[in-house]
Amino acid sequence: MSTVMKLQAKAAAGQVAGATDTARHGGAPGTRKRAGMSRTQARFADVWSRNGGADADAVYADLARHYAEPARRYHTLRHIRRCLRDFDTARGAVPDPDAVELALWCHDVIYRPGARDNEQRSADWFRRWADGRVASGERICEMILATKHAGAPAGLDARFAADIDLAVLGSPRSRFREDGTRLRAERPDLDDRAYDLLERGLLARLLARPRIYYTDFFHARCEARARVNLAWRLEIIASDMK
Repeated sequence: MSTVMKLQAKAAAGQVAGATDTARHGGAPGTRKRAGMSRTQARFADVWSRNGGADADAVYADLARHYAEPARRYHTLRHIRRCLRDFDTARGAVPDPDAVELALWCHDVIYRPGARDNEQRSADWFRRWADGRVASGERICEMILATKHAGAPAGLDARFAADIDLAVLGSPRSRFREDGTRLRAERPDLDDRAYDLLERGLLARLLARPRIYYTDFFHARCEARARVNLAWRLEIIASDMK
């Protein structure tokens, strides 16, 4: 059996177990929803608390407040929920799933359009709330920083975090296009040409990688469609800039 097939089989086993818990509790594997609490909040409270975190309700309230900031169109809880769905497909192949999940929850909590330190400030936000109590806290910070996509992350967990953040690139064309529109709406400070130059540089760098996705799981799942989507978008940008 190939490495990819083994990873897919392992992940599938995790999905079966997770599906049983989801049917029983109405959320992620193991999540127990309290009265008056959304499934999203219940899932966060569960993973935060079982890893030693305190004040889960207060932490979630601050996290949700940041993700609901009015300037955001893409970097919202909608993006986080989609990251979690992609994470759930791979859960069984992830060495430390709770740490990766917490990194995904927090990786865009601080977001200023155009800022170069969003990931660092998001890691700092996590560190303040974790206050040394959350298991694998510094590793989680490293996973948050991996979503800056500045180079190959060290460690398989960080590579999963980075891949899941980019899984949208391998989505069906309609979803890929919609997310592009949402990202554009977050940069009203740039005119169309300036934004096209920025987007072209980012997408071209991704397309030039030997592999967009570092893990075998997401390479098999998303790579081919992501390359088609990126090439399609770059052609449109080139046409618009003529």
